[in-house]
Amino acid sequence: MVKHEEVNFARNDQSNTTMIPGRFARAMRTNLIWQFIRFVIINLKMLVVVSKSH
Repeated sequence: MVKHEEVNFARNDQSNTTMIPGRFARAMRTNLIWQFIRFVIINLKMLVVVSKSH
């Protein structure tokens, strides 16, 4: 019987606490539109940090 908290953890010989992403996380990681949006957001954040230091 697997506890609800342990659903996303893999059981193998190397580690008992390896996280496995769920369906939603896998979908977001492979979605090119979402990746582009993340890219833009991260670049805007970097521009803010760099502009504060100069």
